[in-house]
Amino acid sequence: MVYLDHAATTPLRPEAREAMLPFLGERFGNPSGHYEAGRIAQQAVDDARDSVASCLNARNSEVLFTSGGTEAINTAMVGIAYAMRRAGAGSHVVTTAIEHHAGLHAAQFLEEIGFEVTTLGCDGFGHVSPEEFERALRPDTVLASVMLANNEVGTIEPIAELAGILREYAARQRHRVMLHTDAVQAAGWTPLDMQTLGVDALSLSSHKFGGPKGTGVLFLRRATPFHALLLGGGQEMQKRAGTENVAGIVGTAKALELASTNVTERSARVRALRERLREGVLAAVPDAETNGCHENCLPNNLNISFDGIEGDDLVARLDARGIAASTGSACSNAMWEPSHVLLAMGVPIRRAAGSVRFSLGEGTTEADIATVLEALPGEVERARLSAVAAR
Repeated sequence: MVYLDHAATTPLRPEAREAMLPFLGERFGNPSGHYEAGRIAQQAVDDARDSVASCLNARNSEVLFTSGGTEAINTAMVGIAYAMRRAGAGSHVVTTAIEHHAGLHAAQFLEEIGFEVTTLGCDGFGHVSPEEFERALRPDTVLASVMLANNEVGTIEPIAELAGILREYAARQRHRVMLHTDAVQAAGWTPLDMQTLGVDALSLSSHKFGGPKGTGVLFLRRATPFHALLLGGGQEMQKRAGTENVAGIVGTAKALELASTNVTERSARVRALRERLREGVLAAVPDAETNGCHENCLPNNLNISFDGIEGDDLVARLDARGIAASTGSACSNAMWEPSHVLLAMGVPIRRAAGSVRFSLGEGTTEADIATVLEALPGEVERARLSAVAAR
């Protein structure tokens, strides 16, 4: 298989698997246990927390482990907004139209419980305007949630600049607005330094950077108002109840450690492969257009619209040729509809319907790209002929 859907999930790194194995076997203890097996498990969680904190340039007390990116995003948005409202700070939230569904639906839930949500648009490349962001702030704004890197087109948002706007706003208005960013797609492709980004909360998903599925990370800056959503025991510093997934946490820490090294070199190599794929497709396939930008974006993401086809039909045809790609977010494919991200960017609905996302990974090779370039033009032509015949 030529696998070009790394934005959906990535292979488990062998080093992460090896680190996990003892905790799937003889080291099965509950970290809350007051005996040797429990202490071994607790030490593994503590060591993993230290490792993740080091990768993020954060304090270990600012690192929480979750069941994945969706929980981290929901927990950050709802937990912070609710705590701020309880403190009397207000009930207004700012987000964007291009967020992952985990963020969009969390914002919708906040509306259902009485918050007012302002949803910002973007330009034709998927960039959110800092000026529009600043204009959206109000005396009752308590939270802003803007993703760091888009999962469908790869556009990187100016998160550090938005954090600076919020610091200046707090100094002028004496009213602090918390900033959360969904960085699920960014790990391994761009540095994640909490002091440079300046955010109050950041969400990660382990399986997007070579870790196991079912584990995520929430960075929550010290003193950020927060109300726990999962209640029960006192795990995760009383911010996320539930027995810890020790094996998943250990694997996550090892995977993030590896993903955080050689980021520049990895990104440069994969960007060159992506550009070879982009140039080859545009040269060989008539009426193909790329979506998103090509400079301030993730190096592994390539979203292309093919006129006259349905994206899911082309994905199925490529799958039959042993090539894995997607029509966009894997979390929304059970009920297919044109990408909300592309529509927010102003892409016409028919072009959006014919879009396919190719997302490369650390293991992608030149041979993989050559295979796709050999197969794709013919499959697009057959998809177009099929679409004409069906009319």
